[in-house]
Amino acid sequence: MTGLGKVTEARLEADRARARLLDSFREVEAQAMALKERLTPRRIVGGIVDGAKHKGADLAEDAVDAVRARPIAATGVVAAIALFLAREPLIDLAGKLVGAKQRARAKEAKPAGKRSSKPVSKNAETTKERLK
Repeated sequence: MTGLGKVTEARLEADRARARLLDSFREVEAQAMALKERLTPRRIVGGIVDGAKHKGADLAEDAVDAVRARPIAATGVVAAIALFLAREPLIDLAGKLVGAKQRARAKEAKPAGKRSSKPVSKNAETTKERLK
């Protein structure tokens, strides 16, 4: 080969190397874009939400199976939770019922003409204080 042929051959080899390099860059760029697309907040949150939906469905299915296996125990648990959530209104109601019984007994024990505003016993005082 002459000097000119070697130069031409070297240029062709350099062009091929440049093309391979650009192809490699394009591949890396495509992979980076795909990764960028997968790591967008919307995609990440969507994956989390889908996972939570599936997990929730699995838990619900397990709960239904547990209730079918032990319906009495499940009813007891639901009743306990309901009583826990309604504890304050139930305590208030019980206090009012006890106070009403004590007032009724006090009315029966006193003659009709003599009524005082003082409580009958210490229990009545504490009940009145609780009701306030």
